Amino acid sequence: MPVISFANAKGGAGKTTAALLLATEVAERGKRVTIFDADPQKWISHWAELPGRPRNIDVISQITPASLTEQILDASASSDYVIVDLEGTENLIVANALSVSDLVVIPIQGSSMDARGGAKILTLISKLEKIVKHDIRHCVALTRTNAAVTTRALKAVQETLAVRGIDVLMTAIVERAAYRDLFEFGGGLCNQDPKAVANLGKARENAAMFSAEVLQRAVVAPRRRWYDVFKKAS
Repeated sequence: MPVISFANAKGGAGKTTAALLLATEVAERGKRVTIFDADPQKWISHWAELPGRPRNIDVISQITPASLTEQILDASASSDYVIVDLEGTENLIVANALSVSDLVVIPIQGSSMDARGGAKILTLISKLEKIVKHDIRHCVALTRTNAAVTTRALKAVQETLAVRGIDVLMTAIVERAAYRDLFEFGGGLCNQDPKAVANLGKARENAAMFSAEVLQRAVVAPRRRWYDVFKKAS
């Protein structure tokens, strides 16, 4: 089943929020999900300890560079989706995860710092493609955007991505209180009280549209060559 990794070489780009939104949306559809929490902050692992975690979401936080590839291989055989939340740096864990991913989502806020962090991941993907000898499908997700205003910095990032021909999701992840509350109170958006959370309906719509775009890219042409190569070698 598809392996979807979230990566940006700069921390704070919205990787963990994007990964959790996708995981909870997929789980709400009845699919089994395994999340690898490779972020040192372990926000998703903390979320998993809160009430309301769907029973069809497993979270794995014990990860090493040597074990990760085989762990992902095992999880992809038993889960409908495998989601990997990577740390904001470049290291062997990140490289190993990207090389076995069917889709890499690169979250970028509307800032030049995030764009540079995303560019590092794009460069790393290009290098890995030469090593693994197949394309690694990837796209950019704009995160923490303002629903009402497009800033000059965000416009500049969008123009830079367009010039480079980078695939950018049409649905940006809007800054919403409901997304922050997931990490405070647990569960998914479906568990939140619309009377207590502002614009919950809009948050749910935004998350559903974002997830639909990601899943469409992940299943159109999943790359399984890495699976076959690793299986023969193991």
